[in-house]
Amino acid sequence: MKKILIPVAVLLLAACSNSSSNKEESTVTEVTGSVPVSKTDTVEVDGITSATAVNNPVSFNGTLVIPPRNFATVSLTMGGIVKGTSLLPGDFVEKGSVLATLENPEFVDLQQTYLDSRAQLEYLEAEYKRQQVLAKEEAASQKKLQQSKADYQSMKSKVQASAAQLGMLGVNTENLEKTGIQAYLEVKAPISGYVSNVQMNLGKHIAAGEPLCEVIDKSRTLLRLVAYEKDLEDLKVGSKVAFRVNGLGKQTFLATLISIGQQVDDVNRSLEVYARVTESNPLFRPGMYITARIEKGK
Repeated sequence: MKKILIPVAVLLLAACSNSSSNKEESTVTEVTGSVPVSKTDTVEVDGITSATAVNNPVSFNGTLVIPPRNFATVSLTMGGIVKGTSLLPGDFVEKGSVLATLENPEFVDLQQTYLDSRAQLEYLEAEYKRQQVLAKEEAASQKKLQQSKADYQSMKSKVQASAAQLGMLGVNTENLEKTGIQAYLEVKAPISGYVSNVQMNLGKHIAAGEPLCEVIDKSRTLLRLVAYEKDLEDLKVGSKVAFRVNGLGKQTFLATLISIGQQVDDVNRSLEVYARVTESNPLFRPGMYITARIEKGK
């Protein structure tokens, strides 16, 4: 019986050893097989943070803005009481169209001063020329000639000053001499565009320099983006920018980088970047929030 038991025990131990060895090999195979290695994979993974070496596209936040020359604040060097206006925010107006009429007695006085000075100038000019002729014939003294010249030049300056003041109010002096004094001052649109921020109503007194409204020409729209100093290396004038506008879904628009700020904010280390929109959209409004990114290789 002892001779038979010994071989059986040896066989059992050998079987257990082979089974254990097979399990270890299987385990090793499964572990190494769970992470396939590819020689063409160039992505480097940090073993601690799991961060990859792939650079994300440079992205920005910002708003839609209008260039200064396409944005006009309507104000006058002379105030007055609003006598007429039909403006509503969002109305489109042509350059030179009447936005409102104002009433101010000083405006009437200024026109009268110009017309009176213009008439006096014609008389003094004729008198000065007469004194020149008399002086050549020695029929008049040099003192009278000099006085006549001084009166003429003084009145000429007064006419020019009055004409300049009327010009700043949008009054054509040539038409004024033909049509006579206007009772109301006409406020005209300096540019074509859409009316916004209307600050006037009938009977309201508008002080000199106080804005009456704003006119926005949306034919040229810009992106004002906030970038950071860490992004400067990726910013180049002429680069293409793709952006989306808040409220317009996932539609993507294009722009071109035209200006990079030269001063970094001391607090948040940011700077302003401007891009010109390639094709404007009627739905664009100044102040709309946008997200943008630099198009690589474009």
